[in-house]
Amino acid sequence: MRISSISSPTSLSLVTSAISAANVQVRYGDAVALDDVDLTVPTGSSLAVIGPNGSGKSTLLGAMAGIVELTSGSIQVIGPPPALVLQSTDVDESLPITVRDTVSLARYPTLGLLRPFRKRDREAVERAMHRLAIQDLADSQLHELSGGQRQRVLIAQGLAQQTDILLLDEPVNGLDLVSRSAILDIVGQELNDGRTVVMTTHSLEDARGCDQVLLLDTAPIAVGPPSEVLAEEHLRKAFSGQFIRIGDDVVLDDPHHTH
Repeated sequence: MRISSISSPTSLSLVTSAISAANVQVRYGDAVALDDVDLTVPTGSSLAVIGPNGSGKSTLLGAMAGIVELTSGSIQVIGPPPALVLQSTDVDESLPITVRDTVSLARYPTLGLLRPFRKRDREAVERAMHRLAIQDLADSQLHELSGGQRQRVLIAQGLAQQTDILLLDEPVNGLDLVSRSAILDIVGQELNDGRTVVMTTHSLEDARGCDQVLLLDTAPIAVGPPSEVLAEEHLRKAFSGQFIRIGDDVVLDDPHHTH
C-alpha cells in the first residue's frame, strides 16, 4: 500500500507518466469500492473516468489525491500533490466565507495557516478568479452564488494551487451553459499548458473529447482511446439498461444526472 510523490527535477525529466496505478484496491469495511485498477496517465494528457453510480469513480480520484487510503496496490504521482476539485454542493448560510476566501484556501497547504500571504499567493488567487470570470464576485458570500458560480469558484481554487495535475469530480454536471463552457475552456487551456487532467463524468460526449477513457464498475471494464472504450459492448456491460441507442449514437439514460 503506497502513494508516492516524485518532485526532483532529475526524476521529472526522465518520466512521461504523471500518474501510475498498479493493482489498486480500496475497501470500506467488507465492501470493495475499487478493485484491480492498473492505469497510466501520461503527462499533459486527459483521462475521463466514466461508469455508473457507485462504480468507484470518486474513490479513484481520492486515492490519486492521497486522501483515500489504499487497501492494496500502489499509486505514484509525479510532482507536487494534485489539486482535487469536488462537485459543488449547497453551502450552509451560517458559513461566513467569501469567494476570495474560498479560492485563497488553495494557498495554505504550501504557505501554512499562520503565515501571511506573499505577493505570489495573492497573484495566484487573483489570476485564478480572473480566468473563471468570478473576480466581480470576490467579496460575495459563497452561499449566495448559483450552483454554476460555486463550481467555477471551486475550479478557481484548484487553479490557485498551481499544481501539475487537476483531478475534477464531475466538474460540469448539471451546470448552466455559461459555467459549463467556462470550465471546459479552462480544462483545454490547462492541457495546452502541459498539465494533466483527470475528470469523472457521466457524459459520453465529454469523455470522447479526452485522450483516454477508463470505463469503471468497481473494477476496470476497459481503458484506452475513447473510440475503443466507448464501444456499445463495453457500455452494455457497465450500464446494463441505463443507455439507449438513437440512430448511430449511444446516450446514457441515467435519471440521477443531467447530460
